[in-house]
Amino acid sequence: MRSNVTVGRFDEACTVTRTNPMDASDVQCRITLSLSESRLTVQGVFAITGAGPGDITLAITGGTGRHRTAHGFIHAVNTSNTETQLAVHLIRGAGAGAV
Repeated sequence: MRSNVTVGRFDEACTVTRTNPMDASDVQCRITLSLSESRLTVQGVFAITGAGPGDITLAITGGTGRHRTAHGFIHAVNTSNTETQLAVHLIRGAGAGAV
């Protein structure tokens, strides 16, 4: 959402890659952000503890359409038990633009 207007769709598939008896685990996620004229692909690993995942930063690994040369990162912050705020940081290059 941008200013409470939906700008695309968020799809993710995550796999637990490591568990720890101290109530912590590592998670590998692959994400697709589908926008009106393009898609961004994102992936990375982050830790989840008993307190939750905390702030998460994952790499933008590619894209399609106007974002076909996209690279950069997304930063996610859980704002509640049911909502996460995403900030997309695109590094401009040939064919890449701001979201």
